[in-house]
Amino acid sequence: MAAERTETVKVALGERGYDILIGHGLLARAGAEIAARLPGVRAAIVTDENVAPRHLPALIASLEAAGIAATPIVLPAGEKTKSFAFLQEAVDKILAARLERGDVVIAAGGGVIGDLAGFAAGIVRRGMNFVQVPTSLLAQVDSSVGGKTGINTAHGKNLVGVFQQPRLVLADTDVLDTLSEREFRAGYAEVAKYGLIDRPEFFAFLERNWREVFAGGPARVAAIAESCRAKAEVVARDEFETGDRALLNLGHTFGHALEAATGYDGSRLVHGEGVAIGMALAHRFSARMNLASPDDAARVEAHLVAVGLPWRVSDIPGELPDAERLLGYIAQDKKVSRGALTFILTRGIGRCFIARDVPASEVLSFLREHLGG
Repeated sequence: MAAERTETVKVALGERGYDILIGHGLLARAGAEIAARLPGVRAAIVTDENVAPRHLPALIASLEAAGIAATPIVLPAGEKTKSFAFLQEAVDKILAARLERGDVVIAAGGGVIGDLAGFAAGIVRRGMNFVQVPTSLLAQVDSSVGGKTGINTAHGKNLVGVFQQPRLVLADTDVLDTLSEREFRAGYAEVAKYGLIDRPEFFAFLERNWREVFAGGPARVAAIAESCRAKAEVVARDEFETGDRALLNLGHTFGHALEAATGYDGSRLVHGEGVAIGMALAHRFSARMNLASPDDAARVEAHLVAVGLPWRVSDIPGELPDAERLLGYIAQDKKVSRGALTFILTRGIGRCFIARDVPASEVLSFLREHLGG
């Protein structure tokens, strides 16, 4: 399996460019791939309690076979690990292992671990080498690519962090078979996002082939590779999110507000589910603002329903804050500049754009309508 169709996507950032490898059996090749790019390094592997029993032994064995000594750092699983407390724990253990600036921090996990480990790599010794080994679909297609790292605070999601590009991303599609159905679906929301932003033909491909993506056929590798290409192109144009990289936030402004409103309680709402609801809301809000046809919003909602993702605010279990409080979370989100509300809206499937100075009164009215479903 190891030789079967490995796709390589290049992130073009000059001397800081790197490869994303996508395919079967890459976990077993991790040591060789890292040693080829970073000869003579030692490693810290940051992972979590869910991923460690499934994949840590194979990763350590692969590293040791390539002559890379590794120190595992196992943290609790879940969004609440993206905190100052666990960042400090990771940093302390990297330092206790006496790793140097030229050594490497490997993130083996989903988006939470990737964000936290990348932040630690960015600040320990003013910047260490960093490698992503994403084990969730969401991480493989989104958070592992592009160098955005960070943690959450009581004020909101991802408000503290640094840009720390990895030296390599290894997306082993076999590890996705160990995900729960819910985790895989949540990651799929980010796959669909790339089609909705500016790849209408990709969204149509997903509408036809999503079952094979879920089942693990060739469409899975194709969908992950296309998602990575989409993100890599945007990152190469706008590494630090000062321009059109903000398009990648489709669904995230609403989604992050809903995550904050649930207290980042993964039993109620995980990130990809928040993005799914956020994308549906963004398309519905665009129709309300007479920017797009309601038929486009209905098409997005129909696809989310087909794959089993939530699409309405009322799909979130438990009580939610009122519309005014949700608007407060939106205003705190990092996609706000000088108090003006910024959203990614759309003129149709695959025709998203950055909308600045969106009237808060319109958003508030819209939220009031949708809090009841």
